[in-house]
Amino acid sequence: MKAYIFPGQGAQFVGMGLDLYEKYPVAQELFEDANSILGFSITDIMFEGTAEDLKQTKVTQPAVFLHAAIMSKVLGEDFKPDMVAGHSLGEFSALVANKTLNFEDALKLVSKRALAMQKACEIQESTMAAILGLDDEVVERICEETAGIVVAANYNCPGQLVISGATAAVEAACEKLKEAGARRALILPVGGAFHSPLMEPAREELAAAIENTDFKAPICPVYQNVTTTAVNDPSEIKKNLIAQLTAPVKWTQSVRNMVKDGGSHFIEVGPGKVLQGLVKKIDPTVESASAIIS
Repeated sequence: MKAYIFPGQGAQFVGMGLDLYEKYPVAQELFEDANSILGFSITDIMFEGTAEDLKQTKVTQPAVFLHAAIMSKVLGEDFKPDMVAGHSLGEFSALVANKTLNFEDALKLVSKRALAMQKACEIQESTMAAILGLDDEVVERICEETAGIVVAANYNCPGQLVISGATAAVEAACEKLKEAGARRALILPVGGAFHSPLMEPAREELAAAIENTDFKAPICPVYQNVTTTAVNDPSEIKKNLIAQLTAPVKWTQSVRNMVKDGGSHFIEVGPGKVLQGLVKKIDPTVESASAIIS
């Protein structure tokens, strides 16, 4: 069974999407639609902007979404997913791929999400940190024991967990985690505490937009970050997508459930190769590769 997976923020690169735009009329049309929907030329930034330009939250999230969603459209008849999943932001691309959301509605939601998250980041000084070489349970316990807001945010693969919260609490947790034997506890260059309680203002803002968007029955199940299990019901997909902003990304658990349900070929659609690398660490017995466009 083919499992298509879609990357999130951080996968962006200079010049992303230009090859799709130049080679495929359907991609060119969708990119031009995106410029109209967003009200600025995101293609100029994606194709010709600097890495610094691409780091702006209002640009990064739509850019990564567009690259992945348009790539899935370009795959055409070859694109026959048995299951899909996306890492954080990537869940929106996954929902376009399995036809829960149409392209235009998904892009509008991604843009709203990016702006809402940016606003939430400005309310309190916050950050995230990658913790390498410790069991999840140890990281969770130390976060619970640390004063202030700090939580496990991204379960990327065994031995790699990202924590998120108020800057002082994250820094304090990092020191304790190093003492507990973490190979690394590295503060990440991000705008704020994604997938933590500090994203509550963004969750509330996005909830209204999601509730007012039409979600259709998918052509295959999506394994959502919040539940980690196969979801087919549009109302449940909505609920999980809203919860995602303040809940952890349970990528390790999602991949394991996809494998358990028959996923044997994991195909990454979008910029970068991060997710296929994580899949190999989660379960070395399955195949993982980038989507190939003819």
